[in-house]
Amino acid sequence: MSFLDPLLVLQLLLLGAGTGFLAGLLGIGGGMLMVPFLTMILSHRGIEPGLAVKMAIATSMATILFTSVASVRAHHKRGAVRWPVARSLVPGILMGGLLSGAGLFALLRGSALALVFAAFVVFSAVQMLIDRKPKPGRQMPGPVGATAAGGLIGLISGLVGAGGAFISVPFMTWCNIAVHNAVATSAALGFPIALANTLGYVVAGWNLPQQVPGSLGYLVLPALLVIAAASVLTAPLGARAAHALDTRQLKKVFALMLFGLGSYMAWRGFSA
Repeated sequence: MSFLDPLLVLQLLLLGAGTGFLAGLLGIGGGMLMVPFLTMILSHRGIEPGLAVKMAIATSMATILFTSVASVRAHHKRGAVRWPVARSLVPGILMGGLLSGAGLFALLRGSALALVFAAFVVFSAVQMLIDRKPKPGRQMPGPVGATAAGGLIGLISGLVGAGGAFISVPFMTWCNIAVHNAVATSAALGFPIALANTLGYVVAGWNLPQQVPGSLGYLVLPALLVIAAASVLTAPLGARAAHALDTRQLKKVFALMLFGLGSYMAWRGFSA
């Protein structure tokens, strides 16, 4: 597989641009789109299906290292990030992310990870359709509870290649943190989640039997750079469009698309 192939570069550019725009428009993680489509691209280029799933998840997670920085800066300028809350969750996130990326991710088969991802996507699609908001029920836990919650966020995020907002935002909202603060603080957590898991993916995949050109562990570096460059450029455009469009209806349409992508990943899991 050559990353100098113009068609492959075009596919990766379109994938990065599309996921970046939709992430900005709908406030969703780009991994829900990126992982299935990158799995398709890598599989069609001759990479074994189970390995393609793992590389897609790892590469998707690594893009958050680039996209989260711009997002956090924008939220910080508005004073929306609850930094004390973020700091309380980070130690657990780092431990959970390293355990996931360097441990469970390597132990689980690609087919099992595909099924986990399919369940995550379908769950996200259902949440998007019903648009249910958790009712505030308590305050943020103490250091032990915050570390445990962060560990769970980092662990699950690493298995599906997502930034953790699907867990952290409902958790913080449940802990009486306003939704806009929860979203902003979740954006700040994206970088440590991505950093811990990305390091784990590199360590876990250091001696892969099937080497892919330009790969570092489970990361596909050329794909990462092309996708990240495109998504960083289009995410602000999506965020701007969100103020002019009724995103509630768009989310319902996108949720239906997610059911299709979840079905594809489930098929990948069962067929592998």
